[in-house]
Amino acid sequence: MRVITSTSALSDTCSRLAAGEYVAVDTEFMREQTFWPDLCLIQLAGPKEEVIVDPLAAGIDLKPFYALMADRRVVKVFHAARQDIEIVYSEAGLSPAPVFDTQIAAMVCGFGESVSYVNLVKKVTGRDLDKSSRFTDWSRRPLSDKQLTYAIGDVTHLRDIYTHLKAELEITNRESWLDEEMAELTAPATYESHPENAWQRLKMRVKNRKALAVLIELAAWRERLAQGQDVPRGRILRDEALYDIANQQPTTPEKLSELRTLSDGFARSQRAKEIIEAVQRGLERDPKSLPALPHNQPMSAEATATIELLKVLLKASAARHRVAPRLIADADDLERIASEAEPDVPALKGWRRQLFGEDALKLKRGELALTLSKGEVLAINPGDR
Repeated sequence: MRVITSTSALSDTCSRLAAGEYVAVDTEFMREQTFWPDLCLIQLAGPKEEVIVDPLAAGIDLKPFYALMADRRVVKVFHAARQDIEIVYSEAGLSPAPVFDTQIAAMVCGFGESVSYVNLVKKVTGRDLDKSSRFTDWSRRPLSDKQLTYAIGDVTHLRDIYTHLKAELEITNRESWLDEEMAELTAPATYESHPENAWQRLKMRVKNRKALAVLIELAAWRERLAQGQDVPRGRILRDEALYDIANQQPTTPEKLSELRTLSDGFARSQRAKEIIEAVQRGLERDPKSLPALPHNQPMSAEATATIELLKVLLKASAARHRVAPRLIADADDLERIASEAEPDVPALKGWRRQLFGEDALKLKRGELALTLSKGEVLAINPGDR
């Protein structure tokens, strides 16, 4: 295999790859000690060649690689692309396009939910992959031949998988289904990191709207600090401490020192002062500017029964059309369909509505019934029974 360590070699390689229909891409990175992922290795494979790019090589400029990622004439093939795209976006400010994610395509083609690369290679090519180097420290140099062989295998087999799944999508006329998924996956908004929205990734362990306001301010403060110092969020303040502060709302160092989730002496630190200021900003927020708190009330018996029927219908629809159930609808979709008059959920849009959504609404209205015939769940008109 060829390892690229210079800008000129990278430029020449990317020019050749840009002449092909597609390029398979994978990255290796480290982020255990940082906020932003540290790009350590790039693997590329076109129809006729495959290479490894060393981003840590002295003097190398990755602009040719990013130009290839932005070239809309070339399909970028990834497996489970989100983290790879996140790296490209954080490093170059662009989202690769067009993209073909083989994990999502496999779900569309009936290979199951979130199928791993190893299992997909086995199912499509019959080959077994050695994953013993999976947890390598990719930032260390030099890399062994075994590590490089493992790395390049993440794109060489991807070519066969892409060809197989692309043909399957064409045969079943499901290319547009994948296009819908790729549009969301590659949208820049998916990868933009705004501190004021950091609270959305947290579990809502707050008691009331005032606590929510404080949590929003605390999460934004932590996000800005973690980004600026390039350290994991937990290095600034653990989630448990965020929830504790949001619920207790200490406005003095003395009150802050009483919290068990903070270490002794923390209340006298500079960060303690900043936390108190964040708490005060939260308490001063207009309640009308806050999002609604999720309702933790138990669902009605009718809604609970409807959800169970929807689960059966979902599994039946997925099996009949050979699509992974989770790709059609998730648990939140089912709950909202069962409990809301006009739920705005993905399951009721596009191809999902055709496969499942319309029948789900009919089932909820009593216009559809489920029956078992020869071991298969069928949806029928109640009057036909």
